[in-house]
Amino acid sequence: MAKKVIILGGGVAGMSAAHELIERGFEVEVHERMAHYVGGKARSIEVPGSAIEGYKLLPGEHGFRFFPGFYRHVTDTMSRIPLADKPGKTVYDNLVVSRQSIQAQIGEVPIIVPSRFPSTEKELRQIIASISETHKQFTKEEDELIFNTLWRVLTTCKERKNDEYERISWWNFTEAANHSYAYQQLFVIGLSRTLVAARAEEISAKTEGDILLQLMSLIARPGGRADQVLNGPTNEAWLYPWRDYLLSKGVVYQHGSVATKIHYDGQKKQIAGVDVQNAAGDISTVSGDYYIFAVPVEQMAPLVKGETHLLKDEPVLNQLEQLAQSTDWMSGIQFFLSEKVPMLDTTEGHVIYFETPWALTSISQLQFWEGFDISQYGNGQVKSILSVDISNWNNPGLLEWERNGVKTKLKANDCTREEIRQEVWYQLQQCLMVDGKPLLKNQDEILIDWYLDRDISFEPDKDPHKAKVLANREPLLINKVNTWGMRPNAVTAISNLFLASDYVRTFTDLATMEGANEAARRAVNGIIAASNSKAPYCGVWDLHYSNSTAVLRWVDKMRYERGEPWKNEIPFMYAVVHRVSLFLQWLFGVKA
Repeated sequence: MAKKVIILGGGVAGMSAAHELIERGFEVEVHERMAHYVGGKARSIEVPGSAIEGYKLLPGEHGFRFFPGFYRHVTDTMSRIPLADKPGKTVYDNLVVSRQSIQAQIGEVPIIVPSRFPSTEKELRQIIASISETHKQFTKEEDELIFNTLWRVLTTCKERKNDEYERISWWNFTEAANHSYAYQQLFVIGLSRTLVAARAEEISAKTEGDILLQLMSLIARPGGRADQVLNGPTNEAWLYPWRDYLLSKGVVYQHGSVATKIHYDGQKKQIAGVDVQNAAGDISTVSGDYYIFAVPVEQMAPLVKGETHLLKDEPVLNQLEQLAQSTDWMSGIQFFLSEKVPMLDTTEGHVIYFETPWALTSISQLQFWEGFDISQYGNGQVKSILSVDISNWNNPGLLEWERNGVKTKLKANDCTREEIRQEVWYQLQQCLMVDGKPLLKNQDEILIDWYLDRDISFEPDKDPHKAKVLANREPLLINKVNTWGMRPNAVTAISNLFLASDYVRTFTDLATMEGANEAARRAVNGIIAASNSKAPYCGVWDLHYSNSTAVLRWVDKMRYERGEPWKNEIPFMYAVVHRVSLFLQWLFGVKA
């Protein structure tokens, strides 16, 4: 008889675990808090009240989907989700490559940069021009520091990163405080704040350095897919086909079902059952052979708090309450426009708005949604969907608002919905200037509708245009300095309890869809071992590290084990072997 696995949480981690388990012959039951949607933070959302009669609701979202080329776990799963309407095709075929990106700064002309290794003369010229423009803002000393910083990360052993670099912030690691504003904004802050919603002063150098190298290596590698996006709204292009596949294989879905209490058998050292509450408020107990908790850390921490015997048998869970404080906000706002925007709708990729107080990034969606008939949505007049992520909710904006008779600049989390909308638009306009003129017109000229992620909740029982931000129901885990030790493994000391969420220890080491999928695979592998199943284990892959610097990382490992600091030295024999290796690679066409 098949072993039954109860999965609490139907986000990317929960769905990934269900996928791997059902294909290996387990009985799977998923409990998802959403009444209709699946996929957690990854979902897209029908914008309430956005359609006139005869038209479909506009597609909103928690934030735009971004699939860097170094993702292996989630894309492997996508390649095993069939598309019912396209025989022989999978969800992976719904990923399209973003070819360019825009670097935008307040008061500067936006720069277009290829998001891949140059394949044309035009792309090569764009890269050279972007490097030249950026280079002008750095001092000679900063140029050298940037190179040395990246070289240090590239040649440091994993053991030193997990120990020393985990304990230092990216800000301190890069010596940001001692250098120019341009260096701080473009090199130190740019990636961390806009892509992973983390403050450079807080995120560990281990995490930030590794992810930065992954992205850079893809751009430098011919054929690398550095930046990929879906060819339609997330639900239609990915999550609904995934859900349908899981259901067809026998996964049981319980929607509107939230875990409220864990029943722990201290004698057997096992989970005996879990109380779940449905949408009507009724509570029942569900039980299985194994349990996977695929909920975020801020939801898991209250579940284990007070469970004395459970926490005694698995002490690492005691730290979840503290780890739950390491979260921040990264949520999206979409603008549905009546016309296309110059540059944004012709540049196939993301825009990073350096220096914006709210750390904005955006992408113009429809240019990637081939075959998606937007004329059937809203009022039929939408020509462009500008999707913007807000990554800094704690910084004052640019506009002044009246509070108690005083003009003041507001943080995003002190604003009303209308103030957020106007502030975001204004920041975009200030960065998208050519010849002193904004590429974005005023909203009253081109705005048809807009949507702010509904996970941002506002004060109740008030005019929605005047109510202020109250909370974010789905914050994002941040890899803050020295939090690796607080994070549990997917396999716990409790024989039938497994964890699958982006706070679990993984190679990915980042709160992303990739990290969630990898955590789910690790949990499933734990169940395979615990059940003595003959099923194959799930594939788990480390980040990519260049073979050409492997010996230098080995040398650093020897230094680390002797208690010596990292040192920028290249052993003589390594230099000789490295040059011979490069010659052989050139001679036989072998990749490093």
